[in-house]
Amino acid sequence: MTGSGEDWLNDGLDMAGSDSGLWVSGVDYIAGWREAHEAADRLNRALLAVGFELSAVRAVASADEGGRGVVRLAGRTGAVERLTRLLEGSRGHGGAA
Repeated sequence: MTGSGEDWLNDGLDMAGSDSGLWVSGVDYIAGWREAHEAADRLNRALLAVGFELSAVRAVASADEGGRGVVRLAGRTGAVERLTRLLEGSRGHGGAA
């Protein structure tokens, strides 16, 4: 997935959220990141399908200190507020509570 004006090279093994900030020898960060990347790609496609621009809000794949896949939501405040309203509105219509 790409978006105009965004640095998509940062969609890699983002360890900024890790408590330790260090990579541990023997931990398979790539496998976790791959799993997260697939989930993030799916969420990004869903965001596009409901009219969001990925330059405003997007899912970003990462891996935590244990090598588990993590998907973070990154976005501008207005877009996140719009997404929140959309999700809140889906509660009574088959959406998850």
